[in-house]
Amino acid sequence: MRALRLVRPGVLTLSEEDRPVPGDGEVLLRVTAVGLCGSDAHWYSEGSIGDAALGHPLVLGHEFAARIESGPRIGERVAVDPAVPCRRCHICLSGAPHLCGSLAFAGHGVTDGALRTYMAWPERCLVSLPEVLSDAEGALLEPLGVALHAASLASLRPGGSAGVFGCGPIGLLLIGALRSLGAASVVATDVLPHRLTAATAAGATRVVQASADGSERAEVLEASGTRGLDVAFETAGTDAAVETAITAVKPGGQVVLIGIPSTERTSFPAANARRKELTISLCRRMRPRDLVLAAGMAGRGAIRLDTLISHRFGLEQGDAAFTTLVGRSGLKVIVEP
Repeated sequence: MRALRLVRPGVLTLSEEDRPVPGDGEVLLRVTAVGLCGSDAHWYSEGSIGDAALGHPLVLGHEFAARIESGPRIGERVAVDPAVPCRRCHICLSGAPHLCGSLAFAGHGVTDGALRTYMAWPERCLVSLPEVLSDAEGALLEPLGVALHAASLASLRPGGSAGVFGCGPIGLLLIGALRSLGAASVVATDVLPHRLTAATAAGATRVVQASADGSERAEVLEASGTRGLDVAFETAGTDAAVETAITAVKPGGQVVLIGIPSTERTSFPAANARRKELTISLCRRMRPRDLVLAAGMAGRGAIRLDTLISHRFGLEQGDAAFTTLVGRSGLKVIVEP
């Protein structure tokens, strides 16, 4: 089989490797589509993400769809949960397996991901892909699951108002999810004009061009109304976006941090957040049930996924795929092994 490995920051190698042999509880998967994510961009550009650093040539890719090649479900198209918790620790048993301290995650640390033609993965992590969805759309169910998990962290009621500050794929999926869940208005910002166009198409009721210094905050405040937003989601991974979210949300409101910063520290002026007595939550990937919810939502047409796909590459075009990802010239980059 072929596998694309990150050897060091900015350097990928495509090589022939032995096809994996499934272990207990695993099946063999033929990978059909992989979505590249902002976290993949961190790995590619920096060789690390958070406190995890590249220690060996790593196969990236955690947003993916596949076809089962072994076992009783052979031939079935599936979306794949990239997280494998231990299911034994007190965190798993308490109902939060996505926070498991022993969790293995595709394309992270020592666990190879999906940028290869075949992989073995636990069968319990596979969700049937609705027939109406393509394989490329199936690869977008994981980021949609993250968006749904983030939305669940906020007590936004139908008819409420929200802000999404950062309109990459997660932000765009979050806009669509919020509107589908009953948000009456969604204010969205981004520094890239083509993402603002996509945000409007996704359901944002007001878009504002962002800047590195936050000079757009007066316009965001005007768009948020006299009360302020009920909840704000930061999806850019920058301190400026965090501060804009805190500025726009109402007193007693909620701010959910989703974006991954380029450094290990996030900071914001405390006075405004303290005076408003805000609740600040952080989103950690998704829960297993969120992938099931995402498949159901997309399968019944409650949210469109195909409109986010801007680029497609083969596995042999890895350098071009990651250059496009890092350059942020499109929306979602898909690699089809």
